Amino acid sequence: MTDQQRPAWAVRLQAEREARGWGPFEAARRLREAININEHPGDKVKSLAAQITRHEKGHTFPVAWARAYAIVYGIPREELFGTENASVIPGASVDIQAPPLLWEDNMERRVLLQLAALGISANAFGVTGEPVRQLLALAFNTEPRDLDGWHLTLSDHQHALLTRPPAQVRDGLMVDLVAVQRQLQNAVPGEGTELNRIAAALSMLFAAALSRLGDHWAIHWWRTAKTVADATGDLDLRLMIRCDEAQFGLYGQRDPATVIHLTDAAERLPGMTPAYWKANLAGTRATALTLQGRHNEAEEALHVLTDFPGGRTEPGLLPTLWSARRVHFSASWVHAGAGREEKADEEREWMLANAGGGYQYPVNVRLHEALCTVVNGGIDRGAQQATEILAALPSAQKSHMITETAKHVLGAVPVEQRDRPAVRELHALTAGV
Repeated sequence: MTDQQRPAWAVRLQAEREARGWGPFEAARRLREAININEHPGDKVKSLAAQITRHEKGHTFPVAWARAYAIVYGIPREELFGTENASVIPGASVDIQAPPLLWEDNMERRVLLQLAALGISANAFGVTGEPVRQLLALAFNTEPRDLDGWHLTLSDHQHALLTRPPAQVRDGLMVDLVAVQRQLQNAVPGEGTELNRIAAALSMLFAAALSRLGDHWAIHWWRTAKTVADATGDLDLRLMIRCDEAQFGLYGQRDPATVIHLTDAAERLPGMTPAYWKANLAGTRATALTLQGRHNEAEEALHVLTDFPGGRTEPGLLPTLWSARRVHFSASWVHAGAGREEKADEEREWMLANAGGGYQYPVNVRLHEALCTVVNGGIDRGAQQATEILAALPSAQKSHMITETAKHVLGAVPVEQRDRPAVRELHALTAGV
């Protein structure tokens, strides 16, 4: 973009900085000092230096930093930025004759097209308007999010997947996928790789949310997440996504044989596979073998998971993704599917005592109990248990992963017994979901 194409204020900002012999990092340091910001100076100065470059290219208007620019350059804000920008400069004295538009037409079209590409329409926003609020924040957020902020965003979405209705999680992720895409388009050198890692993790979480909703488009998002992660060369990230893809496939998204294929393919990735991901894959393989009725092989695979001492040597993008709950949850499912009641009870009790505030683990391990009851011949009692569990759930919490687990309870009923009233009731409750 030439000086003739850039806004006058952007050309002026660059000229004032260069006239003082400052680089972007020095200017960033002085801007922070001007408004007395001192915490985490190294990371924040680097992030602000990237923003300064965007300001000077005219990509974003420095709403939040206008006052600081005026202080460090010793120039009144109206003179530095022009009176035509006064309506978006905090503290400017020029009268506003009419309220500014929330979105420029081209920005609104671009965001709506990006939403359509994610498969989300304006009708999906719900009565709270929360996704609309987030999109407005995105439209006004002329400063890119720093990397620390993105890491916190990932953790927030991960926690939400365990504790909130999946439709809400999907809508929040949708907004952040648009935001990271826009930031990637103008990433400064050294920032692009980390933003790609974040984009891969967001895509993985989006696929997980769609999987919880039973949306088959999740498979395409798993593919996207893997592709983006592969481009970063980060083996831990590539394995993390493949482990979750295989695990979510257990809930009707893939047949058990395909899930086993996915675990085998993940283990063949070039490089040294960390022990915690090998253990994770073994747990998923054990569950897939259970669904195939191969209980001895499943128990053998489960030992790889249960014998793992636990913990990750490196925190990764989602440091809390690996949890002992994964171990006990898989063990609960495998033992219940084989009818090993005592072991299944032990694992379920551990899970119920250590659920961590989420609703999905407790519901599903209680469904494991119903599964074990049916496997051991208590068809009516097990079907009634599953029916009561589902009936007590708020509709927003009936995720696809929960209803698919209930269908596994149905699948354990011998064909000749499926006309029993308790079984028919459970079938009616899970039909069409």
